Amino acid sequence: MATILAIDDGAASIAQIQTFMRGCSIEATRPTREEITALGEILPANSLVYLTAIPGKPIEELVGSSIALRQVGLTPVPHLSARHFTDLAAVGRLLGDLSKRASVDKIMLVGGDIPKPMGEVRDVLSLIETGILEEHGVQHVGLPGFPQGHPHLSADEIEANLLTKLAALQQRGIEGEIVTQFCFDAKPIVGWIDWLRARGVHAPVRIGLAGPTSLLTWLNYARKCGVKASAEALATRSGLVKQAFKAVAPDPLIRSLAKAAGEGAIDDVRAHLFAFGGLVQTAQWVKAPREGAVRLNAEGGFDPLPR
Repeated sequence: MATILAIDDGAASIAQIQTFMRGCSIEATRPTREEITALGEILPANSLVYLTAIPGKPIEELVGSSIALRQVGLTPVPHLSARHFTDLAAVGRLLGDLSKRASVDKIMLVGGDIPKPMGEVRDVLSLIETGILEEHGVQHVGLPGFPQGHPHLSADEIEANLLTKLAALQQRGIEGEIVTQFCFDAKPIVGWIDWLRARGVHAPVRIGLAGPTSLLTWLNYARKCGVKASAEALATRSGLVKQAFKAVAPDPLIRSLAKAAGEGAIDDVRAHLFAFGGLVQTAQWVKAPREGAVRLNAEGGFDPLPR
């Protein structure tokens, strides 16, 4: 009987992982045409691919990537960095191009991480309040979330900013979604989602996860985003601290979050993979848990089944 229970528990865990990863999205930074073609062959049709905004790079590049993703059957979700626009007319031109040429109706709005705006667009909230989003057919907007804090904002500022922006979107009939910075610890994520739901915020949440890469790269990105301590703690628990060049993956965190979702501890939550170790490689790695083609391991995560 004990053996049967162990098998059943394993099958249930794998089913939870598959369910949790089914709606997984990927974030890309300046993808090449070859990478986009490969994504179209790997990812299910209409999968969401978020396109990072790179300050100083031509806007046409963002539009071109969005068009290319549509052509291979995927859904582009371009980032707009509010404080980097010189004026509202520039926002309108970009949204117009994205809508007409790539059928974009879903975007991610970020502030831009600069102390002073470059033009008349002060911040994300002021951009929402202009009404320019709905004028150009935007129906869904992602907003950044910070389950493990922000290096430059207090907890009260984070709360006020997020709730105010979600309310502004709702008033304009635009669906809001929260996409978090990448995280390394399930406990604060679950606690943060509880905090959201307790305040009546039922927007969908995408949990940012660092895709497979080397431990050194993992920790470097974590340091830049102010979550190095939790990344180091996870590496220590996983026995990775002595393997700086070893490839690491977010499978233990995915397994924990999938269990929480499967047991009803969190709701309307999906995974969002940052492709730090390569865009195509990340998409290939995601394929196994998305299909349930994994086996559980003793480290609390899972390994893709050999193909």
